[in-house]
Amino acid sequence: QTPLVESGGGSVQAGGSLRLSCEASGFTHKNYCMAWVRQAPGKEREEVVEVAHFSADGSTKYADSVKGRFTIFKDNDKNTLYLQMNSLEPEDTAKYYCAARPWWCPDHFRFADYKYWGQGTQVTVSS
Repeated sequence: QTPLVESGGGSVQAGGSLRLSCEASGFTHKNYCMAWVRQAPGKEREEVVEVAHFSADGSTKYADSVKGRFTIFKDNDKNTLYLQMNSLEPEDTAKYYCAARPWWCPDHFRFADYKYWGQGTQVTVSS
């Protein structure tokens, strides 16, 4: 059973919006740090960059490049993490993954710190 399953990616024009979902199974995500990361074209998966995270204490953090445009939120009843992406830019084109690790989110993202990963969902923004 895949612990994290993303959905909601697609192709949009610049200025458009998408909402990504990440459904967790096999663990209760409210006790976990949940993060959205992205793999830019031409980069290896281990070179993913954190977009936003939602820590078990309820705190959130965003990359400077997405502040004011993206919102991370959770539905604990559905055990699902979301990423609302507005005012999308071509530079947002990437494969987006959700990842999870127990409890708190580190200040600095490291690929090896995360226990669970989804399969990723592609977001393509055209100019």
